[in-house]
Amino acid sequence: MDNQKALRFAMQVVAVILGITLFKQFDFETMRFAHWPMAIVYLIGFGLALFFLLRGKGKDAAH
Repeated sequence: MDNQKALRFAMQVVAVILGITLFKQFDFETMRFAHWPMAIVYLIGFGLALFFLLRGKGKDAAH
Protein backbone atom coordinates (compact mmCIF):
# COMPACT_ATOMS: atom_id res chain seq x y z
CA MET A 1 0.00 0.00 0.00
CA ASP A 2 2.83 2.40 0.81
CA ASN A 3 4.42 1.64 -2.55
CA GLN A 4 1.24 2.77 -4.34
CA LYS A 5 1.13 5.99 -2.32
CA ALA A 6 4.76 6.71 -3.16
CA LEU A 7 4.12 6.07 -6.85
CA ARG A 8 1.04 8.30 -6.80
CA PHE A 9 3.01 11.10 -5.11
CA ALA A 10 5.80 10.75 -7.68
CA MET A 11 3.30 10.96 -10.55
CA GLN A 12 1.74 14.05 -8.98
CA VAL A 13 5.15 15.71 -8.79
CA VAL A 14 5.90 14.79 -12.41
CA ALA A 15 2.51 16.10 -13.57
CA VAL A 16 2.95 19.41 -11.74
CA ILE A 17 6.48 19.94 -13.05
CA LEU A 18 5.54 19.13 -16.64
CA GLY A 19 2.38 21.23 -16.45
CA ILE A 20 4.31 24.25 -15.21
CA THR A 21 6.98 23.71 -17.87
CA LEU A 22 4.38 23.54 -20.64
CA PHE A 23 2.71 26.69 -19.33
CA LYS A 24 6.01 28.58 -19.22
CA GLN A 25 7.01 27.55 -22.75
CA PHE A 26 3.69 28.58 -24.30
CA ASP A 27 3.67 32.04 -25.87
CA PHE A 28 0.16 33.43 -25.50
CA GLU A 29 0.76 36.30 -27.96
CA THR A 30 1.57 34.01 -30.88
CA MET A 31 -0.33 30.98 -29.49
CA ARG A 32 2.70 28.74 -30.06
CA PHE A 33 5.31 26.92 -28.04
CA ALA A 34 8.81 28.38 -27.89
CA HIS A 35 10.42 24.97 -28.54
CA TRP A 36 7.73 22.78 -30.06
CA PRO A 37 9.72 19.48 -30.22
CA MET A 38 10.34 19.64 -26.48
CA ALA A 39 6.73 20.66 -25.91
CA ILE A 40 5.62 17.44 -27.63
CA VAL A 41 7.85 15.38 -25.32
CA TYR A 42 6.56 17.27 -22.27
CA LEU A 43 2.96 16.84 -23.41
CA ILE A 44 3.37 13.09 -23.83
CA GLY A 45 4.93 12.81 -20.38
CA PHE A 46 2.21 14.99 -18.86
CA GLY A 47 -0.48 12.87 -20.49
CA LEU A 48 1.07 9.65 -19.23
CA ALA A 49 1.39 11.03 -15.71
CA LEU A 50 -2.28 12.05 -15.74
CA PHE A 51 -3.27 8.67 -17.17
CA PHE A 52 -1.52 6.79 -14.37
CA LEU A 53 -2.93 9.13 -11.74
CA LEU A 54 -6.50 8.76 -12.97
CA ARG A 55 -6.16 5.01 -13.54
CA GLY A 56 -4.94 4.54 -9.97
CA LYS A 57 -7.76 6.70 -8.61
CA GLY A 58 -10.36 4.36 -10.11
CA LYS A 59 -8.75 1.36 -8.42
CA ASP A 60 -8.76 3.13 -5.04
CA ALA A 61 -12.45 3.99 -5.35
CA ALA A 62 -13.35 0.36 -6.13
CA HIS A 63 -11.72 -0.96 -2.95
